[in-house]
Amino acid sequence: MISRRRLTQALTATAGMTALAGAAPASALPGPTEAPVPTAAPSQVGPQPAGLGPVRHARTDLLDIAYHDVGPAHGKPVLLLHGWPFSPVGSYAEVAPALARRGYRCYIPYLRGHGETRFRRADTFRSGEQAALGQDLISFMDALRIPRALFAGYDWGGRAGDVAAALWPERCTGLVSVNGYLIQNLAVAQQPLAPSLEEGYWYFFYFTTERGREGLRRDREGLARVVWHRNSPQWRFTEAEFAEAARLWSNPDYVDVVIHSYRHRLAVAPGDPRYAALERKLLDVPKITVPAVTLDGQADGVIPPTDGSGYAAHFTGPWKHHVVANAGHNLPQEQPDAFAAAVVEVDSLGAAR
Repeated sequence: MISRRRLTQALTATAGMTALAGAAPASALPGPTEAPVPTAAPSQVGPQPAGLGPVRHARTDLLDIAYHDVGPAHGKPVLLLHGWPFSPVGSYAEVAPALARRGYRCYIPYLRGHGETRFRRADTFRSGEQAALGQDLISFMDALRIPRALFAGYDWGGRAGDVAAALWPERCTGLVSVNGYLIQNLAVAQQPLAPSLEEGYWYFFYFTTERGREGLRRDREGLARVVWHRNSPQWRFTEAEFAEAARLWSNPDYVDVVIHSYRHRLAVAPGDPRYAALERKLLDVPKITVPAVTLDGQADGVIPPTDGSGYAAHFTGPWKHHVVANAGHNLPQEQPDAFAAAVVEVDSLGAAR
């Protein structure tokens, strides 16, 4: 087992220790500043996806974040967060309009390394670690001057929401998290799981090798197709849905961010020093105190459904858990009505407090 001391040293190591990305500045994250004015003009790069409206951009200190927004201007904010290797357009094409009809204002950002989201500087560490994803969410809210919002997501997006809800609860009015508590406990990252679970995580280990990096670089679509089939074995996605998502993977930072994400979560690669303080907080496996609804897909091919009792202790506010029939890992795209209903439910839990 990797020791807590050794893990902390790894988390604070300099970016020069890894060839995963360019050199990172050694300074910590800056303190809160006045939020920059968002760039709300539609993008003119590439075709505009149907359903969620034009791609817009919000600028943070590190990123130019591409996003969509759907719903009434003064509706209650909801951040809909996509996973890997999936598309925010596919995942939320039905969820966002359904919530908009209920009066919610939906913001659907693209993860770092995906679609038109870009790093603003060439020398920024292309990190995919969990603290970076959580901080991106808060920085995105700052850029758009969103003081508080509901967070709802799955996979990488669910983890971003969990991290942000745990570390910045004052910014979160409620959380929908597919597969429960997704904050990675890096202190036990090298403890084995049951072989039946490890089998589903095959790409975690593949990506720790240079062979895996080259495999992702050469055939991003082929690898993603395997993940889609295995993680959602009952989902009959169309070739048009897959092709729409595949456009996101041409991002120049995609390979670096994905590879670093999986190497960092297995504690075999150091993190970006700018997130070291946040990662130390996450070592304590912080509680999520905001109202929460957790969902498990009954047909998830990588994380078997549960009754939620295994992670219930991590949610100390109002909490509900549901198993969703005929849903795999990309639950909002496979069962959009159930996901939208969970957002409305967690909102009502917050209103009842």
